[in-house]
Amino acid sequence: MKKFALVVGLAACLVVGPASAQSNMTLEDFVTRANRIPLNPTAMLRPDAHRLKGEAERAFRTVGREIQDARTAGRSPPACPPERINLDARQLLTFLNGIPEARRERMTVTDGIRNWMRSRYPCGS
Repeated sequence: MKKFALVVGLAACLVVGPASAQSNMTLEDFVTRANRIPLNPTAMLRPDAHRLKGEAERAFRTVGREIQDARTAGRSPPACPPERINLDARQLLTFLNGIPEARRERMTVTDGIRNWMRSRYPCGS
């Protein structure tokens, strides 16, 4: 019985772990916080900057997986970026700020990154 409880407990950790690592931050929250951080070399000294960087990295990885999965399955990907992209934080933030606030409140950070990638790296027809 103890062994069963241990197995169930470990399974619960595996299921809950990745889900709890994901954030529920809306794009509006992300943009609002990012706008408060100066875009200079000292920005990464701020704890909030580290959190936002992690949030953006997770979103880019998610969109990257979506693109790869779509290509593997023979579907049209949401964007067609080159293997390596150059990211200009100001340009990305300008794009995200251009999305209407009411819409950003309903979007995730991943949605915002997906839209940016789609606009910056559209797939040819």
